[in-house]
Amino acid sequence: MPRILIAGYQHETNTFAPSLADWDAFTRGDAFPAFVRGAQMQAVMTGLNMAVGGFIEAARAHGFTLVPSAWAGAIPSSCVTQDAFERIAGAIVEDARAARDHGGLDGIYLDLHGAAVAEHALDSEGELLARLRGVVGPELPIVASLDLHANVSLRMLREADAMVAYRQYPHVDMADTGVLAAELLARHLRAGRRLPGAHRRLPYLIPLNAQSTWMQPAQGVYDELRALDREHGTLLSFCMGFPASDFAECAPMVWGHGPSPDAVARAVQRLYERAAEPAQWRADCLDAGDAVARALALAGNAGAPVVVADTQDNPGAGGDSNTTGMLHALLAQQAGRRHPGRVALGLMFDPAAARAAHAAGVGAELELALGTAVPTFTGAPSDPPVHGRFKVLALADGRWTLAGPMMTGVSVQLGPSACLEIDGVRVAVVSGKKQLLDRGLLRMVGIHPEAMKIIVVKSSNHFRADFTPHASHVLVAKAAGPMAADPADLPWTRLPADIRRRP
Repeated sequence: MPRILIAGYQHETNTFAPSLADWDAFTRGDAFPAFVRGAQMQAVMTGLNMAVGGFIEAARAHGFTLVPSAWAGAIPSSCVTQDAFERIAGAIVEDARAARDHGGLDGIYLDLHGAAVAEHALDSEGELLARLRGVVGPELPIVASLDLHANVSLRMLREADAMVAYRQYPHVDMADTGVLAAELLARHLRAGRRLPGAHRRLPYLIPLNAQSTWMQPAQGVYDELRALDREHGTLLSFCMGFPASDFAECAPMVWGHGPSPDAVARAVQRLYERAAEPAQWRADCLDAGDAVARALALAGNAGAPVVVADTQDNPGAGGDSNTTGMLHALLAQQAGRRHPGRVALGLMFDPAAARAAHAAGVGAELELALGTAVPTFTGAPSDPPVHGRFKVLALADGRWTLAGPMMTGVSVQLGPSACLEIDGVRVAVVSGKKQLLDRGLLRMVGIHPEAMKIIVVKSSNHFRADFTPHASHVLVAKAAGPMAADPADLPWTRLPADIRRRP
């Protein structure tokens, strides 16, 4: 029974964002499970819709004996601090060395994101892989699963024997990807050697809002990927990239592993040709005011909510979930007065407002300045806080277990939380940062999403998995925030000239 060390390191780094990912970000347990190590790691991750959870389940079928190391994840932000990276990498490397020396190892599986930038290591996943390779040598197989938004580096491709990425955005297939990683490792162990591989990088950045596999062109590209796998016996991946990581290899990548060099080269080339046409990846967004006006026009006769994505303050892409541009636009157009109690916005990260609401109690009215003006990629701050009189409608402790299609079974801890209402607009206020990708996070504070006319979600695409089936329309808005909807708006310094800033 092959002994396989399992570990994970998850961070999506927006180098233009205002907040660093320090050690506390990996131990809070707000957006991801808190840092966990050893046997407890396997216990915590078993059964979750996350890549490592899928690998753990598949390991039984393949007859692997698992040696759990450490798993660490933090909500997207600016760079991972040197201290945090060294703690995480140090734990994993230490466990690999111990397993090598006591009982031996037959392989390593890593649950990685692929777009993590540390303060001292721009390609931090490549650095982790290289450190592990230095411990276990060139022959021991190392296999990794990646997020669909990974910025896959040549060092990652060189140091890992095989990698496979999510194929759906929203990422409802994380556990499935762990199963694919287990299959890749099993193939390597059966063959006794690294599988033939090939790769090609696209020469431009793809905006996040054009990447959803619920829409074209991404839907068609991944359909083609699966067809090519069936035809050639390959296991292909296409990472559309995270277009806000300022390092030299930030760009989409097509790669794969297969039964022969010719088969995988042909499959990778055909997938590259299907994905490479740039015009298909251009995305349109509405300004905040236009998005609210459009939502109000649609909501009147709609039988289900109009959902508006506040994409430039997405905490799943480096925003802090605290800007107020969309709230100002809702209030300016009297959305809450036109639909009293049926307009909602979330999640607003404002621990001070949440504490004040808890101190005052349900039914109280408070004078507050809600939200924060933060630096944006333009150099100017975002909109000012919303000053006004808010009514406390509901309170919660911020503990919730996700039941939607994404991260099913993961428990989040968002701290003191509240539903505050101003001029008929209900705001879900939390003390931890979490993308609004699950309708249950609104129910946590007493907002019933199905009863709303308009819902503004601080998200780019992940909300679609749980909200779109229950929405009449979906709009994407650009209010001032830290995450550029158009990557060409960002002040790049390290991206090579041959990588275009937009398709």
